[in-house]
Amino acid sequence: MGKVKTEQIKRVANELMDRFPNKFTNNFDDNKRAVDELTQGTTTRIRNQIAGYITHSMMPETAEETIEGAEEETQVS
Repeated sequence: MGKVKTEQIKRVANELMDRFPNKFTNNFDDNKRAVDELTQGTTTRIRNQIAGYITHSMMPETAEETIEGAEEETQVS
């Protein structure tokens, strides 16, 4: 249940990734610091949600395919 992000989180995260593409990686802690530097007046929870969405978006597609493949194997067994 906790995987749904609001449109505001997605919009801000996508705008930050468009404007500052070199600031973000697939490391949550680094993204959290970058979001903290680039935004003003966000709460800790909102900052973490934005950083988490960015981290998830920056994951390589091969890792996502591996996760999906593992889920399919567990459902078959």
